[in-house]
Amino acid sequence: MRAVLQRVSEASCKVNGEITGEIKHGFLVLLGIEDADTDEDLIWLAQKIANIRVFNDENGLMNKSLADINGKILLISQFTLFAQTKKGNRPSFIRAAKQDKAIPLYEKMIIELAKHTGKKTETGIFGADMKVSLINDGPVTITIDTKVKE
Repeated sequence: MRAVLQRVSEASCKVNGEITGEIKHGFLVLLGIEDADTDEDLIWLAQKIANIRVFNDENGLMNKSLADINGKILLISQFTLFAQTKKGNRPSFIRAAKQDKAIPLYEKMIIELAKHTGKKTETGIFGADMKVSLINDGPVTITIDTKVKE
């Protein structure tokens, strides 16, 4: 799994002009799922997202977690995080999991993040044409790959 965490002061997702999820202070998380991903990857990543300390403390240092700032998560499925661009100009998405594998893992991630944060995970709609808006705070953008845990 790959996740791009963007520290935001606000973020929202619209599908067909309707808001499907929105947050104020917290993380917009773009989540890519590949065929090799397991429940173990999902649990590890959810814990990492919930506990990573990239929010400013009183001294302006990135020393606080999502819980410390009472933040929320907007989770967006993003198969393009597994784009392969080595050959040619048209990306290949062969490593991205197909819907029969990706949807159950995405739905488990929604539950797992809520479990770790104690808050409802806001979402987009898997596979939909989503319009995502955000105000990146910092900007702070962190990438996490469960296959690179070092």
